[in-house]
Amino acid sequence: MSDALKHECGIALIRLLKPLEYYKEKYGSAFYGVNKMYLMMEKQHNRGQDGAGFASIKLNTDPGERYISRVRSIAQQPIQDIFEQINERINQEILDHPEYKNDVALQKKNIPYIGEVLLGHVRYGTFGKNSVESVHPFLRQNNWTHRNLILAGNFNMTNVKELFANLVELGQHPKEYTDTITIMEKIGHFLDDAVSKIYKDLKKEGYSKMESSPLIEERIKVAKILRRSSKNWDGGYAMAGMLGHGDSFVLRDPAGIRPAYYYKDDEVVVVASERPVIQTVFNVDYDKVEELPPGNAIIIKKSGETNIKEILKPLERKACSFERIYFSRGSDAEIYQERKHLGKLLMPKVLEAINEDTKNTVFSYIPNTAETSFFGMIESVEDYLNERKTQGIIAGKGKLTKEQVTNILSERPRIEKIAIKDVKLRTFITEDSSRDDLVAHVYDVTYGVIKPTDNLVIIDDSIVRGTTLKKSIIKMMDRLNAKKIVVVSSAPQIRYPDCYGIDMARLEGLVAFRAALSLLQDQGKYHIVEAVYKKCKAQEHLRDSEVQNFVKEIYDTFTDEQVSDKISELLSDDSVNAKVKIIFQTVENLNKACPKNLGDWYFTGNYPTVGGNRVVNKAFINFYEGKNERAY
Repeated sequence: MSDALKHECGIALIRLLKPLEYYKEKYGSAFYGVNKMYLMMEKQHNRGQDGAGFASIKLNTDPGERYISRVRSIAQQPIQDIFEQINERINQEILDHPEYKNDVALQKKNIPYIGEVLLGHVRYGTFGKNSVESVHPFLRQNNWTHRNLILAGNFNMTNVKELFANLVELGQHPKEYTDTITIMEKIGHFLDDAVSKIYKDLKKEGYSKMESSPLIEERIKVAKILRRSSKNWDGGYAMAGMLGHGDSFVLRDPAGIRPAYYYKDDEVVVVASERPVIQTVFNVDYDKVEELPPGNAIIIKKSGETNIKEILKPLERKACSFERIYFSRGSDAEIYQERKHLGKLLMPKVLEAINEDTKNTVFSYIPNTAETSFFGMIESVEDYLNERKTQGIIAGKGKLTKEQVTNILSERPRIEKIAIKDVKLRTFITEDSSRDDLVAHVYDVTYGVIKPTDNLVIIDDSIVRGTTLKKSIIKMMDRLNAKKIVVVSSAPQIRYPDCYGIDMARLEGLVAFRAALSLLQDQGKYHIVEAVYKKCKAQEHLRDSEVQNFVKEIYDTFTDEQVSDKISELLSDDSVNAKVKIIFQTVENLNKACPKNLGDWYFTGNYPTVGGNRVVNKAFINFYEGKNERAY
């Protein structure tokens, strides 16, 4: 993606089902779980680079022994920083106590981080400041083991205000106004309530406080706690948690917006945000890794018993399509094919834009995530050329000379590596007017492969704000003196803000929205903007289920092509000599390419939860009133 766009987060949960001695004997180390967690977090580094956190729980420790460990970091390389800290601590303990080296029991008893239940998190901050206090996992502490709660998630809630008010009504005093704290305190409240009720029952049965503790652990029903806690949640989430005594869970939202996958054998239960992470780290086949159903939780009891439980009634499946277009690792078998298909489906529009002049067209892509879609686009060009070659030979009716046949067969797509990102270059000046020249040099270009008679087709996976295109990429491409520059987006026009975890909260930041406003101005229809504002304001006090997305009316009078042409105009200026054309994927083709991920609210405004319409209207109100703030 040419625009810098932050994603939500990545989670990883590992539950070791055997004693640590088993892993020492089979794999040579009692640190098997820690090592696997490092790999799982690094394999999800694409999902979060602002911070990372790790927590572990030791099972069946004696009173007075530390059983919870946690470390978090916002260093430049946070995952490496975390595991360097862990490694240094482990090595120092073994250096100070040589007797620990080959004694797994002593390692577990005395060295932190070595446990049977492990939780990892990589974070992109879409809300709030980037401090270590904002990094997951979060910890809610208590002297009773089963009341300790550790939580990490990949989520955003649209109704934090309502959830916060619910906690206050319960008599709580939350320490922060954030969805993470609010969710943790909500789960914590019902966890406390469940423990209290079980203890009362045990007391009636004649058990002492000491005798009750292990029985409470057995009787806690995690599914019931999650059902009570999540009753009013509105958002996209994959929520992972651990209770101090060793129960753990991952809960997925009922629309399946945020992804979660799991794998289980007789040694381990693993959950992660991405399937290939589990496949690679644990060397298992594609079909062995299951998708966690929407509205369900995978719950692993302290005993190791593992079940999938429905927590919330599933809604219509609206898994995030941006996962497939951009954010998830392209090594996933399905995602790889989907991205290629996205590229193929764009070719009819591309051929039209270049007047089918493939001889005088160079094809390339913006590094690096658009590469797979580029492969699909080139396959489609090759299919087109093969058909044209076949027709040319048939038209010759067997009378073509050898040279003529060779000329026909020799035509192939002109593929070049045009843009090369200089990863070492950092735009260290934050003042906009000073940054522009630096931004324009983030990419290097390949000279000598483009002629003045050539078209240059560049595929990008998506165009969100258009800032990098306007200030850097198009100007950079124009240095090559092409006749025409065609920028192709494998995603449709992004018209609406996201409220489920991707950093697209402000409407005016979206180039498609700015294009629509410009079209309204050009056509003397800007009064529609005020009309939409009044409709949005009139809904502010309605229940979420009654709110409509009136922002759609901003686009209603225009075709997709009109908006695309206006975007082309906005992203080029008089300093650009080449003619610029920007092509977007259609929503129909997106859904055709990614049939299992039909969450397309950024493109259509069809939000999968009731809170989405309230958020988009609030974003419009903020735009109209000139408020530079988030809509949720």
